[in-house]
Amino acid sequence: MPVVTLTVNDELVSGQSGQSLLSLLKEPSIEMPTLCHLEGLSDRGGRRLCMVELQGSKRLFAACVTPVQEGMVVYTHTERLNNYRRMILELLFAERNHVCAVCVQNGHCELQTQAAKNGMDSVRYDYLVPDLPMDASHERYVLDHNRCILCTRCVRVCDEIEGSHVWDPMGRGASTRAPSPASTSRGATSIAAPSAANVCRSAQRVRSPCAAPLLRKWRSSTISSSGSRPDVKRSRTTSTYRGKESIHGTQTN
Repeated sequence: MPVVTLTVNDELVSGQSGQSLLSLLKEPSIEMPTLCHLEGLSDRGGRRLCMVELQGSKRLFAACVTPVQEGMVVYTHTERLNNYRRMILELLFAERNHVCAVCVQNGHCELQTQAAKNGMDSVRYDYLVPDLPMDASHERYVLDHNRCILCTRCVRVCDEIEGSHVWDPMGRGASTRAPSPASTSRGATSIAAPSAANVCRSAQRVRSPCAAPLLRKWRSSTISSSGSRPDVKRSRTTSTYRGKESIHGTQTN
């Protein structure tokens, strides 16, 4: 691919023609905020935190879906962009139920992290406080639409990595829900659920960042047991949710 040269924050930068602005900006270690982007998945420009200003245009462009061009003049952290990013984060917090103080992902949430980095310490808009359904049909994961930010990472990872297109967004605007079952195959859904949980941005799952829908169900008690090797201690964690138990083994020396 031909090499193109552009100006980023008053510095000359070279990249490959057809390369996205976001991938180019990561090379000189410019920290760009993102919520829906994930390496290895297609980009959709949905959450708009990676917006940049281009000289000669009044519009703002999502860096993840904007290809680089020869002679571009790009600005990544102007006052206008910072104000827009704070506004977007405020709207995300107002749209669903994100109460960090009582969230299991408090301190380990990408939505919360981006809010702190971008100086969002309050919300100027009325909270919608939706009462959306939860799906607890899976043995180990709960899908909580109240904490989803509609980044669709779960949908894309199942489709593009797992090869199981079992989920799709459903609805319009603030009433959109993702993932929504696109298949009645429980086997395919069971295979896709762990991958979807691992890429979740928010507290839809316990170990994920803070806006995602797949919450790990757990109330654990650890039982130590001796194995065939006396120098190895094995523990068994029993997770209980709605009367159903699943056992997860761990091993420590």
